[in-house]
Amino acid sequence: MDAAIQAHIDRGTIAGAVMIVARHGKVCHEVALGKRDIASDAPASIDDLFRIFSMTKPVTAAAMLVLWDEGRWTLDDPIAQHLPEFADLQVFAGLNPDGSMRVELPHRAPTLRDLFTHTAGFSYGTRLSDPGDPVDAAYQAAGVWDTDTLAEMMARLARVPLAYQPGTSWRYSLGMDVQGAMIERLTGQAFGAFLCERVFEPLGLRDTGFQTPPSEQHRLATLYLKAPDSPLAWIPNPMFTDATSEPTRSLGGAGLVSTARDYARFAAMLLGRGQLAGVRIVSERAVALMTRNHLPDTLIEHGFVMGHQRIGPGRGFALNGSVVTDPALADVPVGIGTYQWDGAAGTWFWIDPANDLLVVGMTQTLSYTAPPLQAETQALIRAALAGRDVKDNA
Repeated sequence: MDAAIQAHIDRGTIAGAVMIVARHGKVCHEVALGKRDIASDAPASIDDLFRIFSMTKPVTAAAMLVLWDEGRWTLDDPIAQHLPEFADLQVFAGLNPDGSMRVELPHRAPTLRDLFTHTAGFSYGTRLSDPGDPVDAAYQAAGVWDTDTLAEMMARLARVPLAYQPGTSWRYSLGMDVQGAMIERLTGQAFGAFLCERVFEPLGLRDTGFQTPPSEQHRLATLYLKAPDSPLAWIPNPMFTDATSEPTRSLGGAGLVSTARDYARFAAMLLGRGQLAGVRIVSERAVALMTRNHLPDTLIEHGFVMGHQRIGPGRGFALNGSVVTDPALADVPVGIGTYQWDGAAGTWFWIDPANDLLVVGMTQTLSYTAPPLQAETQALIRAALAGRDVKDNA
């Protein structure tokens, strides 16, 4: 596995990577390869800090489930029950001859289950989205991302039509940012403060947060862009400016900075059915809810793709992450019930309850042709497990 990652480094696809593998509650492999920063020749370290982008999403799911355990919401609650600004949503129904939007009323109110599974009808609408998509264009026109607080972001988002009727399709979206706003509304706390109090501090995640203080900047891995036929090039964070102090708007879908060791502790909590080292974050029932499929068969059969992640036969969508429901049908080398996700700059993780295994990998490369590091390492670790099983049974 290390050789496979090193080969990507040698080819100039990534600058460096760190990886942790744990099984049966113990770290069995921990490695840092390549460079944290090419210009200064700084070597990668297992304690390097990484922008984990969408690997923020499973953390947000766990935070939401803290409140689920307290009876504060259910999956079938309409979103507007907790965020009333979404009470009058409309749905995109096509374009008029003059290019203006045609809208209709939703057939039903989008629910929190829709929100967790990207089926509510929201989009992402960032500068990186498809400029020709009328819904994403509407996000830009409404200035959804040009906001300083989650409350202001939600107020603008509520004025944009949904991309489709709730529950009828799947579209990667800022639904997890809506979850962050809901946490703020339910608790009266800033989202980042709630995460620190109820998730990070109890788990001992000392290096995880929405900011990198000046004193820790030297540990932050450089973010690179890899375009076809071009070498790795430094790039500023294209989604938002890297924060050196707690931002006024912390997002549920992206923005956390973490280390492989910290995220491995978070993953170990999930693998431990809600607790780690005697500290319980959420109930066993909550983890079971988080890591099982919530998509109907019709959407799974249709199939959807987001980067290296797939939804299709044998692979469904859980809460803020994907889940393998039938490894043979999906043709993936993991155990049934494997829950996983990744991040835009090449971070990835999975927990495999059937094999009592967790894996966390991190690099910092935005790429037009990103290597499928999660799939590659899953295949290599499956081979290692198979070899170990043969040895143990000999």
